[in-house]
Amino acid sequence: MKKTFLIIALVAATLFLNSCNDDDSNATDYSYQVRMTDAPGPYQEVNIDLIGVEITNGSNSVVALNVTPGIYNLLTLSNGVDALIATSTLKDAKVNQIRLILGTNNTVKVNNVVYPLETPSADQSGLKLNVNQTLETNIVNSILIDFDANQSIVVTGNGTYKLKPVLRTIVTATTGNIKGSITPIGTLASVSATSTTTSISYMSSTNAQGNFQITGLAAGTYNVTVTPLLPLLPYTQVGVVVQTGVSTNIGVINF
Repeated sequence: MKKTFLIIALVAATLFLNSCNDDDSNATDYSYQVRMTDAPGPYQEVNIDLIGVEITNGSNSVVALNVTPGIYNLLTLSNGVDALIATSTLKDAKVNQIRLILGTNNTVKVNNVVYPLETPSADQSGLKLNVNQTLETNIVNSILIDFDANQSIVVTGNGTYKLKPVLRTIVTATTGNIKGSITPIGTLASVSATSTTTSISYMSSTNAQGNFQITGLAAGTYNVTVTPLLPLLPYTQVGVVVQTGVSTNIGVINF
């Protein structure tokens, strides 16, 4: 009887260990990166004090990512330049929301003077962006946060500056870009790409070198309008085709 009981116990232990091993083998890791870029704006610097990045997964659990904290000048992150701000290995294949947590050292530089950027109380708990992203195995999943500095800063009547962030998320693996440049260098201009299918417009502006790039565009056809300061007149190029994973260069536009 003792021998029979011992055999049963050994079989049960073997089955338990095999079950544990199966559970481990079924566990899946998802490599994840969060990057940040910017659309240029009419300022010398726009400095964001980043102290944390969190995601909410498919189970509504909040996960803190491995963040690279610091002061980021958004105006250095434009026209195809971005910064890796957070990484992690996630267990859940769904990312429903991303939250950027900012410190208090946010500033803007205008005419060589640095001003503090006040953050609305509603955003002090973090800047939340809905993502609804499904991750894949065996690749580095990435998302790009486009921080529009031009639209994110509000000048108040008493001369102070407030940060009211305008952001959008871009899954770079499923979108394309439009880029180009204008002459003469130093000409300020806004740039828009309007989908011929949905009529949705995406905005950017030229930098000091006259370059521009509009990122995160779904594959399709767009009309691109470059609007310089008066007395120069706008220029429109129609029928620009965007393909997934491709930067479409529309060349140099002369004003």
